[in-house]
Amino acid sequence: MAKNKSVKKAGEVTNLSSHEREHWGSKLGLILAMAGNAIGLGNFWRFPYQAAKNGGGAFMIPYFAALLFMGIPLLIIEWSMGRYGGRYGYGTIGPMVYLQAKEGTTKKVALFLGSLAGAFALLIVVLLNSYYNHIIGWTLGYAWLTATGGYMDPSVDTGAYFVNYIQSPWLVFTFWLITLAILWYIARGGVQKGLERLAKIAMPSIYIFALILLIRALTLGTPVKTEWTPIKGLDFLWSPRWDELNWSATLAAAGQIFFTLSLGMGIIQNYASYLKDEDDIVTSAVATASLNEFAEVIFAGTIVIPIAFTFLGPDGLKSGVGLSFIALPNVFRSMVGGSIVGTFWFLLLFFAGITSSIAMFNYLVAFLEEQFNIDRKKGSTLIFALYVIAGLPVALEPILTKTSELLYLTELDNWVGSYLLVLLGLIEIITAVWLFKEKGLEEVNKGSYWKIPRWFYSIVMKLITPAFIVILLVFSTVEYARNGYLKLVPDFAKNYPNLIPWVFAARAVMVFLFVLCFITIYNALKNMQVDRAGEK
Repeated sequence: MAKNKSVKKAGEVTNLSSHEREHWGSKLGLILAMAGNAIGLGNFWRFPYQAAKNGGGAFMIPYFAALLFMGIPLLIIEWSMGRYGGRYGYGTIGPMVYLQAKEGTTKKVALFLGSLAGAFALLIVVLLNSYYNHIIGWTLGYAWLTATGGYMDPSVDTGAYFVNYIQSPWLVFTFWLITLAILWYIARGGVQKGLERLAKIAMPSIYIFALILLIRALTLGTPVKTEWTPIKGLDFLWSPRWDELNWSATLAAAGQIFFTLSLGMGIIQNYASYLKDEDDIVTSAVATASLNEFAEVIFAGTIVIPIAFTFLGPDGLKSGVGLSFIALPNVFRSMVGGSIVGTFWFLLLFFAGITSSIAMFNYLVAFLEEQFNIDRKKGSTLIFALYVIAGLPVALEPILTKTSELLYLTELDNWVGSYLLVLLGLIEIITAVWLFKEKGLEEVNKGSYWKIPRWFYSIVMKLITPAFIVILLVFSTVEYARNGYLKLVPDFAKNYPNLIPWVFAARAVMVFLFVLCFITIYNALKNMQVDRAGEK
């Protein structure tokens, strides 16, 4: 491990961290870990049905536009912000935003932006992972049930089977706690022996599972209808249906980019904080995005779409979140070798989920390290306990109410899993480009083989990228208002009066946690030593 030394220059912060910070052991380990952070359930579960229901090939036009002009520029910004913060011993976004913002504004504004960004990031990683870990547990549970023939009998209703699963305490808690235990074990191992080792095992496994499934998907034949073939499934995905391309589809495409690249969470900055000072971030960021897009567009699109289309037809592709746990299990038991294919599918989802979830877990461990000087092993245990507490409402709602509607999870996902990501991304781009000014370009290009041209920085990163984010944020707000999410009782809860308290509980948890995090981070940033022309 390398000791992170104090730096005292005019306008820079003095490093007060007493703990030593690791660095990544190899460039390959770094890129695989970053790619694993990005490659998650959103790639193999969320992307296929988003693309299928929003115009197929037409959906891919705003998708790739958002990737080029919003996703990759913001990804590079997050890498540079993380390396900059790590230089002074910080691995969470609050101090990083504060350090860069104070270069272009007053200390009070910088304190506010740093505290706001830090509170949003903590809110996201705690509450998003509180239900994301449950979904990972479902994939592990379904891998076991598929391998052992749990739902393979044709007489079993796969919809009812899934409802029974999430209402079964022993199934839910067993696989959820196994998931948390794996995350705890990896996080306590540190950067090289934990995060990097996981990436070197999990990432090749994901691609091997995906390749096996891809081959099987393209050799299915026509078991149901002669016109339902794997190739026609691909044609359904890639042929543009222009009549389905609208503002809603465009927002879905841009939102998918945020979700799939893990932007606006602070976890990319956390991983980047373990970089060495001269590490190439532009090449690494582009390589990470490429690996993610290959997994999402090529593998996920070529696995899920052909399988679902071959057995379920065009309507089956639009099954939404039920595609993985209800529609596809119905398919697996109908195909030759379905139990093997299904097991590989759910293991693929499990490994993809773990590599993303560990980044959020590690973010919280880093927060305890730098804010409370708690060592990694003890911090990992505390975060394990935190996630048990935070995840209990997600588990208990269907068990106690005997419902499958999951309104607590829905309300959390609407805000911490979607909206706040975009809001935090806007704070990041304002800070790193507009307030950090020309130093932002210098930081991005430091140690990079491919240099970002000044014109690209001034036009794309400074103007087009924030414009994309603002448009996404504004129209998302309009869409939320149209869908009734802003009402005291949101529209999706009106038909379930007995579940409305769970919606209120989710909102109370979000407000309480945000206020607590904001105050904690504000006080911590206020006490940071700043050496600005002798001022402290």
